[in-house]
Amino acid sequence: MAVEPTPDGSRIEPYMSDTQDREDSPSGHPPQFWLIIVALSFLAFISAVDVTIIPPALPTITQEIGGSKQYVWIANSFVFASTVPQPLVGQLSNIFGRKYPVVVSIVLFIVGSGIAGGAKNAATLIAGRAIQGVGAGGIYVLIDIVCCDLVPLRDRGKYLGIVNAWAGVAAGLGPVIGGLLAQANNWRWIFFLNIPICALPLITILLFMKVKTGDGISHSIKKLDYLGNIIFIPSIISLLFGLVTGGIDYPWSSWRIILPLVLGIAGWITFHFQQHFFTYGNNASVPSRLFSNRTSVAGYAMTFLSAVCLQTSGFFLPIYFQAVVGTTVADSGIYFLPTTIGLLFFAAIGGVLLSKFGAYRPIHAASFALSVIGYGLFTILGQRTPKVAWAFFQLISAAGLGSTLTTILPAILVALPESDVASATAVFSFIKTFGFTWGVTIASIIFNAVFNNNLYSISSPALRDQLADGGAYSFASQASNVIDTADDTAWGEARGVYIMSLKAVWWFGLGISAAGLLLVGMERHFELSTELKTEYGLSNDGQARPSEPNEVKGNGTVHCDPLPAPSL
Repeated sequence: MAVEPTPDGSRIEPYMSDTQDREDSPSGHPPQFWLIIVALSFLAFISAVDVTIIPPALPTITQEIGGSKQYVWIANSFVFASTVPQPLVGQLSNIFGRKYPVVVSIVLFIVGSGIAGGAKNAATLIAGRAIQGVGAGGIYVLIDIVCCDLVPLRDRGKYLGIVNAWAGVAAGLGPVIGGLLAQANNWRWIFFLNIPICALPLITILLFMKVKTGDGISHSIKKLDYLGNIIFIPSIISLLFGLVTGGIDYPWSSWRIILPLVLGIAGWITFHFQQHFFTYGNNASVPSRLFSNRTSVAGYAMTFLSAVCLQTSGFFLPIYFQAVVGTTVADSGIYFLPTTIGLLFFAAIGGVLLSKFGAYRPIHAASFALSVIGYGLFTILGQRTPKVAWAFFQLISAAGLGSTLTTILPAILVALPESDVASATAVFSFIKTFGFTWGVTIASIIFNAVFNNNLYSISSPALRDQLADGGAYSFASQASNVIDTADDTAWGEARGVYIMSLKAVWWFGLGISAAGLLLVGMERHFELSTELKTEYGLSNDGQARPSEPNEVKGNGTVHCDPLPAPSL
């Protein structure tokens, strides 16, 4: 194997161990393993559902406790708080071990849920959502890291499929659950239900997750990348502020949007400059070596694009059902089930195929090709499209996007040393979450722009005023109540504008999917290891399982699993 230098001058050399091959190890997994997998699945579902469960319930919530002017922050404080700490969480999991950061994240999520559920005013609710978000951000990162610690690289897609597929289901069920609880005037249970659901995985983790912990707080705390996090966290908050409030609180041309965006981008660039030149050893939150090979870079880019596509369809297919087909919020969730069930099924299928054949490039190519086809079929959706047609279209799209949930992370990790699992996974989780934000932001800009440009075709001035400047998105949830009383001609015109605007969104998703397909060509093939080498593996007896992890020697040489020469 060719020895390839890393950006810091170190060399990647094959590391040979006497670890038994997968074929020589006992078949099956201990009960603790499956209990942890179930616990992680619970956490993936409940943390993801809290992103989409709030918007349908917001009108009811603000009517009861006030905060109509702060509704953006009620919805998005969770997004901010869950996104910005993710690289820090990856570093903390390396310093203190996996167990304690998982426990702290769950506890924060539970505490935030209790505060939000009992809120009597908007400020308390926003504070609760922010605490929830910090916990959820930790959960997003740690469920992937723990999965990677439990199984070899070759099998990670399979188990990531079991766990992360539930996050895809949550994205579809969240609006339905939120809408139903709001209609029943029980919106507080949106938050209170999190407490007993999270208690189950918390107890499981405390009792059965027996892995290595840190070397003591006084020693470990010195390893934190303080400067990097001081630069990174405010920069991402600034950038998210511009993305989330642009076009809603202020126009995109306002200095109040442009300035945060510019500061955020400049700070983010400064952060990576600091990580490359001014951090040493394992102190970097996001070490530059994560981007030192084209396979990992392509994987991160595909992660972003697949997240954009997933969130775009997740937000705008319900709008199609509500405004064009004329369903209620609850029924639109039922109509969206082909996507949610498809994501669950095809995420698992993708992981199984990766584990069986060990070839990620064909899976990625097929995934983005199916996404291209799915979005292309969405462009022909109309009022009279048969149910069987739009259900089939969703399944095609879900077949593509579902498999990306489980097969991209192993491809990112294959060209990196095992010692970088935590930091590489944290970056993967951050980019995926960041992609979700862009999936809503860019698609919404396109949707609103096309809608505003075609408002002239709606003859009713009153209806035009309701739908202008972003009103069309929120109005869709009321469409089923308005259709029966509205002027048939005016509503028919409005429906036509909805179809036209959604078609522009579908073309956007098709273009993003095509870009993902092109990125597959950047990947190189590496054999996925069938051996598990980690400091943090699960032990049956409560002790850290003996291992021979990849480590950085004093001469700057990174020792890792032997990899064959890449082939195109």
